[in-house]
Amino acid sequence: MKIPNLRWWIAALLFLSTVINYIDRQTLAVVAPVLTKELNLSPVEYANILNAFLVAYTLMYLGSGVLVDRWGTRRALSSFMVWWSASSILHAFARTAVQFGACRMLLGLGEPGNFMAATRATSEWFPVRERAFVNGLSNAGASVGAVIAPPLVVWLMKTYNWQTAFIVTGALGFVWLIAWLLLYRLPAEHPNLSTEELTLILEDKEPTPQSSEPKVPWLSLLKHRQTWGLMLGRFFSDPVWWFYLFWLPKFLTDQRGFTMDQIGMLAWLPYLTADLGSVCGGLLSGYLIKHNWDVLQARSAGMWPFALVMPISLLIIWSPSNAVVMLVICVVTFSHMAWKTNIMTITNDIYPTKVVGSVAGIVAFGNGLGGTLFTFLVGYIVQNYGYNSIFFMMGFMHPMAFVLFRWLVRKPVTL
Repeated sequence: MKIPNLRWWIAALLFLSTVINYIDRQTLAVVAPVLTKELNLSPVEYANILNAFLVAYTLMYLGSGVLVDRWGTRRALSSFMVWWSASSILHAFARTAVQFGACRMLLGLGEPGNFMAATRATSEWFPVRERAFVNGLSNAGASVGAVIAPPLVVWLMKTYNWQTAFIVTGALGFVWLIAWLLLYRLPAEHPNLSTEELTLILEDKEPTPQSSEPKVPWLSLLKHRQTWGLMLGRFFSDPVWWFYLFWLPKFLTDQRGFTMDQIGMLAWLPYLTADLGSVCGGLLSGYLIKHNWDVLQARSAGMWPFALVMPISLLIIWSPSNAVVMLVICVVTFSHMAWKTNIMTITNDIYPTKVVGSVAGIVAFGNGLGGTLFTFLVGYIVQNYGYNSIFFMMGFMHPMAFVLFRWLVRKPVTL
């Protein structure tokens, strides 16, 4: 039986996998105000737990990209989902800072594979004009997961305890896995894909490489300036997202006086606007491509306006109003995700599909490396000086990232 618009069912599964990915990732951030008091953790110690995740996450970005290219999308994403879901459940049994750090490390080894597999799946299942929207949808899954996590986790903590929160959120991945194994195949091999939709999917694909064609060495991808441009763009811009993902509930309670009930009611708003930014950023560059803009120019036009918005973070330092602070944070997260959708999609646009997973892993290494270094810096600065310097720094990281990106990324890669 043929399934109409099957590619959008695939997109829905990619969206849901990212939702689950971020719920699992965000659970610790939501319980952090309670957990740091229960374990008597300083900001630096909390940052060290976060960095156990980020170090593993950063290193595994490189490995997971290679695994996706070798194993294929279906097998790779299945394996990553099982690993990180089990790791999330293990948090419920941790009782010390070291044990939480170990659980975060295991989670970090599994979670980056989601994005490497989603990037390859987008290249396999969608024509160029739809890829930015699909990447935006996948990014929106990150925001939706972060939106769902605060009220869900707070409710689970209040109704049961924080251990139950980790068990319930971790179990979601095993439910998703059933649908993924039933539905995902390569388009050319899928028995439920119509001929018309297959033709649409393949309309602008490069020819599939023959098995005898030599593989592209992983290290050789580093000789291309485009790889460095995309990696540095992520290095300087993504730490902003990591801060809001891991530190926002703690900042709101420590600095702005929010209660846990207020966290449950309001802390999801910046992630909702990030969700909207993901979709809007993809729609903007997709609209320009449909109106005959060069693909790379269209993606850039979907980045620089949002980079220019980011200095608005300075208002968080000066405003006494919690309402203004929340509004500014929402604008920042909207702009970041609109930016991120386009810089991620460029990997699909300028590299052949056969190396997309590996390149995405290298580029995302910049994301994880920047996040790790910045998180360590945040812990030190917050403990010794407070949050104001952090918001000042974050106001100018995207403009710097855009300058480096445009200097290095000017045309597609020829292998």
